Amino acid sequence: MARSVRIEYEGAVYHVMCRGDRGESVFPSEGDRETFLDTLAEACGRTGFLVHSYVLMTNHYHMLIETPEANLVEGMRWFQGVYTQRANRRRGESGHLFQGRYKAVSVEAEDAGAFLRVSDYIHLNPARAGLLAAGDAELGGYRWSSYPSFARIGSLPAWLSRERVFGCCGLPDERAGSRRRYAAMMAERVRECLEESGSGRENQAWTGLRRGWYVGSDDFRDRLQDLAAARASGKKRASYRNEGLQRHDERAAERRLEQACEALALTLPELRALRQSDVRKQAAAWWVKTGSVVGDEWVSRNLDMGSRANICRAVQAYRRPKDRARIILKNKMTKCSD
Repeated sequence: MARSVRIEYEGAVYHVMCRGDRGESVFPSEGDRETFLDTLAEACGRTGFLVHSYVLMTNHYHMLIETPEANLVEGMRWFQGVYTQRANRRRGESGHLFQGRYKAVSVEAEDAGAFLRVSDYIHLNPARAGLLAAGDAELGGYRWSSYPSFARIGSLPAWLSRERVFGCCGLPDERAGSRRRYAAMMAERVRECLEESGSGRENQAWTGLRRGWYVGSDDFRDRLQDLAAARASGKKRASYRNEGLQRHDERAAERRLEQACEALALTLPELRALRQSDVRKQAAAWWVKTGSVVGDEWVSRNLDMGSRANICRAVQAYRRPKDRARIILKNKMTKCSD
């Protein structure tokens, strides 16, 4: 099965989530939840991870974490592996606890709106799951979340920080006044969440956070695409499943296709309209294939090349062209990138 590319860099922020194997409970008892948090504290001490918000549900968890070092994979491997061992030992069981690999969605740390959107999503999980009393907009009653520590008096563990979340909310400090204002803001968010739960508007926004691969601006997306491509450099693209990597590859192919059109003095519709055996269309297919890692399906779809065999013939014909027409076109293509 294809794996997602883990994009790691210093100072990266991620929305990390994982469900129980076969949808089963990860935290059947309070003791399991306490063990999870104790193990998380150890993981943060070992790796330098900083947790900005978290919530433990019955069969899954969510965390907003920052990695001052580029060590997400190493840290999460230790954390989930050790927690699984400890949980199994507590229950006298063995085997997998989590449903495959965790999901880590990159979050643009510099984008206050993106950062706060993920933190709100995490803290509002108990409300969306119907775990609050009817008509209750107070999240503080749900113990297994970072929210009570954010809204109430008391020191935080070294691995948990509310400073960045408060800053994104426009709160100047972490004193009593800011904590009360944060609690009031979240109570309003709970009311909005409960009111919109049946409208689909809120659900659509939450679905984007759960299923997307990044949260942030278009520039942030482009940077992630380049990082994903660098991470997968020299490896089979089919081994990875990542939208960022796919889009990076497609961008490279699109640039090559534009260069081909310019060198051939044709528009893309004119190029597509040529016969599949036309030497100009073959030249464009060769140029895209030799300068990008998109699959034959992409080339066929964008150039109207038909079967994979047509693309293979085009690439072969231009690898060592013998006829004058192809030699001239190959030189044109090569010069267009200079």
